[in-house]
Amino acid sequence: MPVDEAARDPTWTSFKNRLLAALEKRDRKFVLSIVDPTIRNSFGGKRGLAEFRAQWDIDAEDSGLWRKLSAALFLGGAYVKRDQGPAEFCAPYVTPKWPDDVDPHDHGVIVANDTFVKAAPSSSAATLETLSYDIVTVADWEIADQSADARQRWVKIKLGTGEGYVPEEQIRSPIEHTACFVKTANGWRMTALAIGGG
Repeated sequence: MPVDEAARDPTWTSFKNRLLAALEKRDRKFVLSIVDPTIRNSFGGKRGLAEFRAQWDIDAEDSGLWRKLSAALFLGGAYVKRDQGPAEFCAPYVTPKWPDDVDPHDHGVIVANDTFVKAAPSSSAATLETLSYDIVTVADWEIADQSADARQRWVKIKLGTGEGYVPEEQIRSPIEHTACFVKTANGWRMTALAIGGG
């Protein structure tokens, strides 16, 4: 089930809203101002602001940063305590709350209530069943809509009775990019933006 462990902190709510607005406007100055100097950019990879800028090609108008970070912030988050340092608030909640006994590589979780599972990759296809916050086995993460002019993308999932399709924005993998933040005396700082939180 979804959680948002920082929702009760008014400073987080105002910060998140400001960051989402900055992402929508492609406000590079603000985004860079909240990046921790030692940010984790990948699991076991280089840390720091220079690597962050290079990895996300932040000066490019079509940088994946705007979409990936917005998607991570759209869902709630959970606190994670690592071996050293303060607890981090990581969003979305999917990665920090993922069960240890489920393989993260071939599963995803439905992140919406009453998600229609379709018989084909089309909104007009028959509905097979309805899922809410279920962990499912994924057969294919990238399926185009049956209609060539439709922009909707689909994810093929396995059901007890066969296979079905759900809209890509209603399912998330635990190994997608996770953003982590720490509250400091100078406000919130982003300490990671990496697959699985780095």
